[in-house]
Amino acid sequence: MRKEQYDFPLGDFISEDNFDKIKEFSEGKETPFLVVNLAKVERMYDELVKNMPFVKIYYAMKANPLDEVITALKNKGSNFDAATIYEIDQLIRLGVQPEKISYGNTIKKEKDIAYAYEKGVRLFVTDSESDLHKIARNAPGSRVFFRLLTESDGADWPLSRKFGSHPDIIYELIIQAHDLGLEPYGLSFHVGSQQRDIGQWDNAISKCKYLFEAVALQGIKLKMINLGGGFPAKYQSPANELETYAHEILRFIQEDFGEDHPEIIIEPGRSLVADAGIIVTEIIMISRKARLNQYKWVYLDIGKFGGLIETLDECIKYPIYSERKGYEEEAILAGPTCDSMDILYEHHKYFFPETLEEGDKLYIFTTGAYTQSYSSVAFNGFPPLKAYVIKDFGQEME
Repeated sequence: MRKEQYDFPLGDFISEDNFDKIKEFSEGKETPFLVVNLAKVERMYDELVKNMPFVKIYYAMKANPLDEVITALKNKGSNFDAATIYEIDQLIRLGVQPEKISYGNTIKKEKDIAYAYEKGVRLFVTDSESDLHKIARNAPGSRVFFRLLTESDGADWPLSRKFGSHPDIIYELIIQAHDLGLEPYGLSFHVGSQQRDIGQWDNAISKCKYLFEAVALQGIKLKMINLGGGFPAKYQSPANELETYAHEILRFIQEDFGEDHPEIIIEPGRSLVADAGIIVTEIIMISRKARLNQYKWVYLDIGKFGGLIETLDECIKYPIYSERKGYEEEAILAGPTCDSMDILYEHHKYFFPETLEEGDKLYIFTTGAYTQSYSSVAFNGFPPLKAYVIKDFGQEME
């Protein structure tokens, strides 16, 4: 199916001058690879601080755990949300103080809790009685916050069901934590990654207000709300600006808690690093499944297992750019592996110039989050996604 002349809004994602620098940087390098612009990460952190001065930032390092990214954010003053002892070890190796680390995974081995405590971590999340007792045994006196079960309606990448518990369970856990000698510190929730419905924070904050009041009747004063992540990056579908999110979320907090609100924590991952990444990939093959088939198949040298797992169910729709000109044709995009699941976009069609050829490079924008950290170790023998860190469309970092 042909459409009008190919017209990708390149300027929405990168200036022509900086794109030329990326092309120059890419010359002679084996694809696929990820380029991370460190200055962009720093600017996104500054933007968060500017728009949400009332929060304490704990970077969700699983989004992009490159040492250079962690170090840059540490130097900015960020705290960190770690999901495993391996992430905790990395943070400590890079000079992050343990009091700036939250062990933010509700699913933890008993020995890992003990290890984190031994390293100096004193802030833990929980959502179950089993985990709470493990924390009490192995991290005595620690601050604990409790994750609420929330819906992820409106999110591109939902995070409901697996994490969190209903308010009645959380209420009982808070009482138990106090009795076990832990400090019931606050509540947390996550409304889903790339959340487009800002009202989801309103619903969750209201649940927090109810629990703050309920446990206060038992003599327990909670001090913190962790709003999680969910803030936007620039994919194909538009989202509100960060300023809008910040304004509305503060309004929700003040409506429920007034000006004297609890300490507010956020755990941004995607919103800090996604826009800073560009994947450069090569077209391996272009084919059609039948002589009169209206769609062509475009096979790339990167797929689900090479770093684009968030195309699962076509949830995250990355902006993809070709330098070719010509009238648009619909294409199905697939990866290089011998797994039939390795189709990136089949139902949501992408349009590319009809002049597209094998060997061409494509540029996948907004890929600084959950790409390299999701890539497989060696499926089909393919190595993990290579990443280069640049200072600001300048020289590669040494």
